[in-house]
Parts: sequence; structure tokens; C-alpha cells
Amino acid sequence: MKPAVKRLLFFTGLILFWGLGSHFELWHETILPSPFSVWDALVAGFTDLTLVYDLVASFRRLLIGLAVSLLIGTALGILLARSKTADDTIGSMVLALQSVPSIIWLPLAMMWFGLGEGAIIFVVILGGTFVMTLNVRTGIKNVNPLYIKAARTMGSNGIDLFWKVIIPASVPYLVTGARLAWAFAWRALMAGELLSAGPGLGYTLRYASDFGNMALVIGVMIIIGVVGAVVDQLIFQRIEKNVLKRWGLES
Repeated sequence: MKPAVKRLLFFTGLILFWGLGSHFELWHETILPSPFSVWDALVAGFTDLTLVYDLVASFRRLLIGLAVSLLIGTALGILLARSKTADDTIGSMVLALQSVPSIIWLPLAMMWFGLGEGAIIFVVILGGTFVMTLNVRTGIKNVNPLYIKAARTMGSNGIDLFWKVIIPASVPYLVTGARLAWAFAWRALMAGELLSAGPGLGYTLRYASDFGNMALVIGVMIIIGVVGAVVDQLIFQRIEKNVLKRWGLES
């Protein structure tokens, strides 16, 4: 059975169980609204363009923050891989900061940038930067020494060796780092928008929760999950698989 068919059957069964549970009142509507209530809330949100504006605002922040985090993470990863001193000092700090959830930075970001776009984008940047840094560092450090020796015997050294041999050999790690940076940045964005002044998916989720609109809360949660899964599987996962096949790391 193909994976797509398995997923379809699984989610169909899950929705049926959800709908039957709501119909037979196995749980209260205010705790877990029925699929029909969630559907109505989503239709209303897209009809009055509220959710459309939220998606546009969220993706704008994500694209800005992710682009900056990829640039900073790549540059920092190269620095850590090429400098032992930087790796022993800055590298240890990056490892420590990687374990700190992005939402923890939000109060500090609000003090620095206020309750606006700057604070959310700052949190998104932090969400993607550290994981990209560590993957770039690992990729460069794990380049097969045979590639470097072979290139040096053919007269390649210095910057030429770095850009023509080391960086291309590290591409699988760079792609994986970008995929993980996207996932961490998306989570950081949703966490940051929970305390924002809107628009954004996270803001609408908090607003709906404050007014007890659980159908819209579940609907926004579904949108967040669907967007994350679609972008990961249709874009980053495909790029990663193609790179791994091209580099001979996957059959």
C-alpha cells in the first residue's frame, strides 16, 4: 500500500472517530468541538479573509526570519568549522543556546523591539540560526579526508579547496540544516505570535482562546500543522532526498 493511501485511510478514520465521538457526546463540545463546527469556523475565517491575512502576515515574518537565520547560521557554522578557537568558545555557547526554547527569548525581544514585527522576527531568527549553525559545522568537519587529499594532489589549496571541494561535500548537511531551521523557525513564529498584536495565525489562536471559540482554536491548529507538513514534505524533504541521491548517500 502506498504511503499516500495509508495517510488518507488513517486521517479518514481519525476524523470519523472524532465525528462519532462528538455525535454520541463522548466529550463536551466546549472541550473538543465537532469536525463540522471546526469546518464552519474555518469557512467563516477564510470567507471574511481573517485567516488569509493571518497566513500572509505569518509567512512574511517567516520568510524574513528564516532567510536571515540561514545566512547567519551558515556564516557562523563555517567560522566554527574553520577556527578551533571559535569552536571552543562561540561553539560551546551555540550548543547551550540551542537547548533554550525560542519562546524564552520573547520577553527580552519585547524589551528590545517592542510589541511589533521586530520582536517576532527576532525570535524566528533565533529559532533557525543555531540548528543551521550546528549542521553547517558538522558538515564541514565531516568531509571525507580523501576528497581533500585528492584535491591537494591536483593543486587545490586555500579558498579554492574550500569552495570547490569542502562546501560541495557538505551540501547534504546544509540541506538538512535548512530543513530543520524551517521547522524550528515555524514553531518559534507561532510561539511569538501568541503574544503579538496581530495579525497572524498565533495571534488568532490566542484571540479565539480568550473568547472561548474552541472551534477556531482547533481550526488554526490544523492549519499550522498542515502548513508545516506540506512545506516539509513537498519542498524540503524532496530537496533533501534529491541531494542525498545525487551525492550517493541514498539508493
